[in-house]
Amino acid sequence: MINNKSILKQARTLICTCLVCLVVFSCGKETKTYQNSTPEIALETHFKETIAKTILSLDSLEIDVEHEKITHYKKARSYFKILEPLLAFVDNENYKFLNQPNILKVEEEDATDIKVKTPYGFQVLEEQLYSDTPAKVITKNITIIKNRLQLISLNTHLNLKKYHVIWLLRDAIVRVGLTGITGFDSPVLEQSLEETKIVYKEIEYLLNSYKSNFNNQSIIQEWTDEFVRTQQNLTSNFEAFNRYNFIKNHTHKQLELLVKMQNDWQVEFPFELALKNDVTSLFSKKTFNLNYFSDTNKALVNAKQKSALGKRLFNDVNLSESKTISCASCHQDNKAFTDGLKHFKKQTRNTPTLRYAALQKSFFYDGRSGSLEGQIVNVINNENEFHSDLKSITKAVNSNLTYVDSFNKLYGKVNDRVIRHAMATYIRSLTTFNSKFDRNINNLENTLTQSEINGFNLFNGKAKCATCHFAPVFNGTVPPNYKESELEAIGVPQDTTIGSGLSKDLGRYYLFNTEERKHFFKTLTVRNASKTAPYMHNGVYTTLNQVMTFYNNGGGAGIDIDLEYQTLPVDSLNLNRKEIQDIIAFIKTLEDE
Repeated sequence: MINNKSILKQARTLICTCLVCLVVFSCGKETKTYQNSTPEIALETHFKETIAKTILSLDSLEIDVEHEKITHYKKARSYFKILEPLLAFVDNENYKFLNQPNILKVEEEDATDIKVKTPYGFQVLEEQLYSDTPAKVITKNITIIKNRLQLISLNTHLNLKKYHVIWLLRDAIVRVGLTGITGFDSPVLEQSLEETKIVYKEIEYLLNSYKSNFNNQSIIQEWTDEFVRTQQNLTSNFEAFNRYNFIKNHTHKQLELLVKMQNDWQVEFPFELALKNDVTSLFSKKTFNLNYFSDTNKALVNAKQKSALGKRLFNDVNLSESKTISCASCHQDNKAFTDGLKHFKKQTRNTPTLRYAALQKSFFYDGRSGSLEGQIVNVINNENEFHSDLKSITKAVNSNLTYVDSFNKLYGKVNDRVIRHAMATYIRSLTTFNSKFDRNINNLENTLTQSEINGFNLFNGKAKCATCHFAPVFNGTVPPNYKESELEAIGVPQDTTIGSGLSKDLGRYYLFNTEERKHFFKTLTVRNASKTAPYMHNGVYTTLNQVMTFYNNGGGAGIDIDLEYQTLPVDSLNLNRKEIQDIIAFIKTLEDE
């Protein structure tokens, strides 16, 4: 009996093949027009050709899902990686949809707008192909991917200015260095290095599309030489790859070339995104635009003076109702702005560090606040902390003539908004990037041991730490766009007693009572972790070795905790004792001076 469904699929594949051939041959017949067209027209044609090839490969996968599925998937995935630099810039939401992890997606705008979405896309497909997922489920995912790609093709019309091109290239370079080489989006195949080669070929193609913009042609040759060296360096297996060397000698070199290029092009930027427009290192005080992470675009105006004022307020017990507690009571300088306790008196959660707190998009363990200024309001109102309110805080500041004089000079007035801004400015100043690791990766010294370098490479490779704790901040705010700070469910136990069970704290669930958000907590920074024990939201672990053992065993699943929506991979990382000690050695290099 003839299978009509199979015939239809084959016919669709044949049609898609013909369309791809038509595009290729028509371009061949009109080579002169193609070459003489604007870079945007050429790029748009190239982009849509690649989408067509991706869909064609997915069609082949759909027809042959039982046999050559991995071959077809790899081909489709390779085309998707060609699309990545341009797609991620011009249509970031669709890029994220197509490249999202195989984890239930929960969107909580407010209590009346909660969406729980099944994930689709390439990462999901990769895991499905390596499991016993039914063919019809796989086919549904393939269809959704193809439909989304077709929609993107229909709605993409490029109009890139010079600064767009710079931002696009910078995002692609940073994405590779901070997520691409970590295995972030290749959960099973771990073909990150091969995919990175593809991305770099596309970066080179994009850059060459704008050759006419260069005044100094020698810069193009510098790029060409760098691309050759980069491709050579990527010839390694996933576990053995030296990510420290790659970032230090390639990612940073490319960022330097990008600044050189934008100067040559005489690019004028209308504003800055998360990363500064002249960034040349990912591990520097000059890396991030702090205004991007603030609720005001004037966060850096008179920042030094405002920070000094904010520091005085931070340490002032008179702002609390009891006149006995200040921000510094819980956030002590000598403990990297923690308190060394499982939790402060009358609190139920461990005190997180304030160092690098500015470089995130949500605050508190449950992410309930969207800014530092907003976080301060919560602390002021909390009956177990300041037990006060904004009016009382403002009154307390107005009663101090020295404060009033400082605020009038810096802000022209005194109100709760500027009080909170001054305190937030002080906290933003705690983003120093002066640790031993920072000094070494920036070539200021050469003191890292082989164990510490191995630890960084394990952290960003085999151990998969960097798929949640993203360098350079090593927290959960996702590069290169830094639009969201991730929440994870890892299965933290109540205590270290065998069989103690899951922590009773439901985390994010308390905000909106979303069932799928039980036991979710924000991913904190690993920087200064050597000074911030005890660890986890409940302070259950007292040493980094305990923390690493927990992760190595598969989180909660490794200690017989059944957490339905655990986001941490449940399989063992298979790290040996030396590898664990190397990772801990690396973490200790992140301690700020």
